[in-house]
Amino acid sequence: MKIVVIGGTGLIGSKLIRRFTAHGHEAVAAAPNTGVNTLTGEGLAEVLVGADVVVDVSNSPSFEPAAVMEFFTTSTGNVLAAEAEAGVGHHVALSIVGTERLPDNGYFAAKIAQEQLIEKSGVPYSLVHATQFFEFAIGIADAATTGRQVRIAPVKFQPMAGDDVADAVAKVAVGTPLNGRLEIAGPEQYRMDEFIREALALHNDPREVLVDEHATYFGSELLDGSLVPEGDAQLGHIRYTDWAKGDQHR
Repeated sequence: MKIVVIGGTGLIGSKLIRRFTAHGHEAVAAAPNTGVNTLTGEGLAEVLVGADVVVDVSNSPSFEPAAVMEFFTTSTGNVLAAEAEAGVGHHVALSIVGTERLPDNGYFAAKIAQEQLIEKSGVPYSLVHATQFFEFAIGIADAATTGRQVRIAPVKFQPMAGDDVADAVAKVAVGTPLNGRLEIAGPEQYRMDEFIREALALHNDPREVLVDEHATYFGSELLDGSLVPEGDAQLGHIRYTDWAKGDQHR
């Protein structure tokens, strides 16, 4: 089948392209650097000719609330309209576990708006809600750093490897549309401050992690279950300590 990956040159997108190609599918990376701009619509109609599935793993270049909302609503609207015109039979979007529990977070609010557009579009769809990626652990610490101290809330945290994310999304993409969501998470649950402390230690980063119940996560205070699945979730198999030792390069 022909599978178009929106954001196909990024972290997860490039992994998906490799997986689809290895299984004999025609996988096409759609991104500004391949001539497809979902914000303007440039190249969309052309790339979707003959497409069976569209997988959207694109991300906003800005996390400023208004900009991220504009990106996800405009981009998704353009993609869905082009899919309807092309007769695409399955739209798959990667989202985040807990979006509805942090509606005051600008990024999460934009993902909620994106999902609502997909649900109302009439195009058969699947939503894959993932927990945070191992690849972003240091970035999370950076966002919470003042001087040499990292303030992290002591809440549940169940991050996963990008490879596990890609495996789950790829499996959903070649299956029957869920017309609903699948939640995926890492194989181990931590306390967030303990995980960030371990991640920094494995990277030989000397910053001190402090427990702060009011520490914000990209602007939002967290409850204990804000970032982890509420019920059953499909778990990945790559553990963080193995990933950090080099499995991320395989």
